[in-house]
Amino acid sequence: MTSHSTHSSDKLVAELRARAAALGFDSFGIAAADARPDLPEKLNAAIAAGWHGDMAWMAETAERRASPQGMWPEAKSVILLGINYGPETAPLAILGERDLGSISVYARNRDYHEIIKGKLKELAGLLARRSGAEVKVFVDTAPLMEKPLAEAAGLGWQGKHTVLVSREFGSWLFLGAILTSAELPGDKSHEESCGTCTRCLDVCPTNAFPAPFQLDSRRCLAYLSVEHKSQIPLEFRAPMGNRIYGCDDCLAVCPWNKFASVSREIRLRGRVELERPRLADLVQLDDAGFRALFAGSPVKRIGIGRFLRNVLIAIGNSGDATMVPIVEARLGDGDPLVRGAAIWALRRLAPEGADALSLAYLAQESDSSVASEWTVDIS
Repeated sequence: MTSHSTHSSDKLVAELRARAAALGFDSFGIAAADARPDLPEKLNAAIAAGWHGDMAWMAETAERRASPQGMWPEAKSVILLGINYGPETAPLAILGERDLGSISVYARNRDYHEIIKGKLKELAGLLARRSGAEVKVFVDTAPLMEKPLAEAAGLGWQGKHTVLVSREFGSWLFLGAILTSAELPGDKSHEESCGTCTRCLDVCPTNAFPAPFQLDSRRCLAYLSVEHKSQIPLEFRAPMGNRIYGCDDCLAVCPWNKFASVSREIRLRGRVELERPRLADLVQLDDAGFRALFAGSPVKRIGIGRFLRNVLIAIGNSGDATMVPIVEARLGDGDPLVRGAAIWALRRLAPEGADALSLAYLAQESDSSVASEWTVDIS
């Protein structure tokens, strides 16, 4: 690269960086598309171990996911952008209020995909106009491994909980990426800075980390409550507590969060009705009510069946026997996923008063998978 072209590239990057900040991005960095040659081995090892659980698409797209150039051979550089979504309140405080449902910080307002994608397109358009290069934008919309690339671009490092950690924003960064055929000067990669700390590993209620920097999704409450489409395995139901969508435990305890700030993006700040929702209200939602409450929220995408499954498990963990009648109302639900969770919740709340014969008959009449909910040990 000549000195003239280097100067031109530096000037372009400065303009992009300034425009990104004006658009509301809090972090900006660039990495070469081939900056992480170690990714194929790491990804294949995780898939071979089965850590991706039901997410078959991870295995199906592994060849493309392992490298930006595997997905788009013309890619020369990756621009990584971050938006801070730091919460206004302590995320774990609600876990002690068992009559309320805990929704992960990232899902308490608008879907971040919608917010970030528009900003990315505008920035990518500026790059295309200035350089004549091709561009592609991504916000979890393609098999791109944003977190290790963000580490290579200097935005932060992947912590022992596998989430990106930033010195400025802790564990609260949404990531977006722009792939381009332009060859841009890269930023210095960030060194791992967790030290001897293991708070994120120690706090996990289901021991989802086989080792530091490794996550077994099959044991992760965030995965189980959002991605998992079947009944929640019995061993994880009590540890779910009142988490009804996602889990923030390992993120929230990170010491680097002491430098974090509340998100300046209003649409990412928690809506009041999603900060402290009552389980008794949520379990009575019909499909229209569910869609209205979670309009524009990531929660909407799991559908009412999986959502009610999670709510009923939270009710079963609440110890509040006054909710027995509203749980019983779900025993005849048309979705076996909901019926099964209702049976489990009822047995937890009123084991002495439950009519075993009628419930067992209902389960067998409705669906064999629900019947198994009645016969298994729930201790």
